[in-house]
Amino acid sequence: MPAVPQKYLDRTNALLIDRQRVLLGLAGPPGSGKSTLARALQQALPDVSIVVPMDGFHVANSELRRLGLEGRKGAPETFDVAGYVALLRRLRNQHPEETTYAPEFRREIEEPIAGAIAVQASTRLIITEGNYLLLESGFWADIADLLDETWYVDLDAPVRIERLIHRHVHFGRSPKAAEEWVRFNDEKNAHLVELTRSRADVVFRW
Repeated sequence: MPAVPQKYLDRTNALLIDRQRVLLGLAGPPGSGKSTLARALQQALPDVSIVVPMDGFHVANSELRRLGLEGRKGAPETFDVAGYVALLRRLRNQHPEETTYAPEFRREIEEPIAGAIAVQASTRLIITEGNYLLLESGFWADIADLLDETWYVDLDAPVRIERLIHRHVHFGRSPKAAEEWVRFNDEKNAHLVELTRSRADVVFRW
């Protein structure tokens, strides 16, 4: 796990000053390293933080098939964004003594699992990451105002694409199928996300 550069840790700690609860968003295109950064931040601040990814709100594969969207999994319309926004509002206003449960996406089965992440009211830093945190359409447009700060995780496209192909192969696709999925699905999503870069508070690069 790479270490988070000190200037970003200092920025995160500054957000925590005089705040009981901070919601930090990590946006960026597929394969840019959002989940890696989220885990690294959590490891650097283990006593006060937890990671709550947007990916837990993937619509189930059976529903994607019903909607004819199985070939676009990962696109904005394949998430329960209203549910994600509702969770962020609960976390923004979590009652003392309340445990809030969040879903988690399991890549080994390509499905979300409900109630997999327990967030205690005493947890001061919620790190949430996902492609579309800065999108301005539909319910996505509500997300930015619920976050204290949003970072855009940037990575050179050739490296990012290579990582995506390797990820898909690791989870069961053939190299050819992985390349085709990245070219026709992931990169279409990436171009949409790249249009939101200017809305971020910070552009993060390793």
